Amino acid sequence: MTEASAADGAPTPASSPGAGGSGSLSQTLSRGISALELLADAEAPLTIAELSQGLGVHRSIAYRILRTLEAHSLVMRDDAGKVTTAPGLAALARGVSRDLQSAALPELTILANELAMTAFIAVWDQHDCVTLVAVEPRHSRTALIQRPGTRHSFSAGAPGIAIQSAVAEEQWERLAPGQPYRSEARLARERGYATSFSEVIDGVGSVAAPISVPGQLPASLSVVYFGSGKDEAAIGARLVESVKLIEAQLH
Repeated sequence: MTEASAADGAPTPASSPGAGGSGSLSQTLSRGISALELLADAEAPLTIAELSQGLGVHRSIAYRILRTLEAHSLVMRDDAGKVTTAPGLAALARGVSRDLQSAALPELTILANELAMTAFIAVWDQHDCVTLVAVEPRHSRTALIQRPGTRHSFSAGAPGIAIQSAVAEEQWERLAPGQPYRSEARLARERGYATSFSEVIDGVGSVAAPISVPGQLPASLSVVYFGSGKDEAAIGARLVESVKLIEAQLH
């Protein structure tokens, strides 16, 4: 992948939410989105009291937010009245990078089962890379869970390094001011894939290869696994093969 293929025509990330000042934000919408984020990150359904505490608002306000989200099938309550995310969110998620998800899913499934590792796509999202879609190996009980929506800084982990490697250093300074361009990204550009170990989670390794997405900033195809001693060169070469197949469907 050349630098030009990732850089030419690439859009600039949107400004951070606070860029326009607090007066430019909708407080109600912001609270509703924050509620969805809290529920998505929670390991179990939340009570109204827990939701209001997490949002820092009175229970009556949390309840109004909940009713609105329920009306759009984005959250639901169980028999005990606890709140969790609802299937409506999945319908929204399908529209995010739809072409990339469709092109990548078959390859993710093959990789996950062939390598016995969780395979996933990470995409650029403001100042982080975020997991778009993930597939766990079918017959492995020790595979790591990589939930869609999981965020990682570009400063840690192979997925972010791989994304960096697809962008020229001078363009990186413009797209991600304040985010250092890692030396590992230069090496990844030379060999076509990036590696990391114990950067995000202690004892966990990752290998990732950049994906060129037409009209968008680069993404990465990654696998994640426990322990060291893996043949990273062989894994990296396998990811590069899959990336070529995915890119062929996108161009």
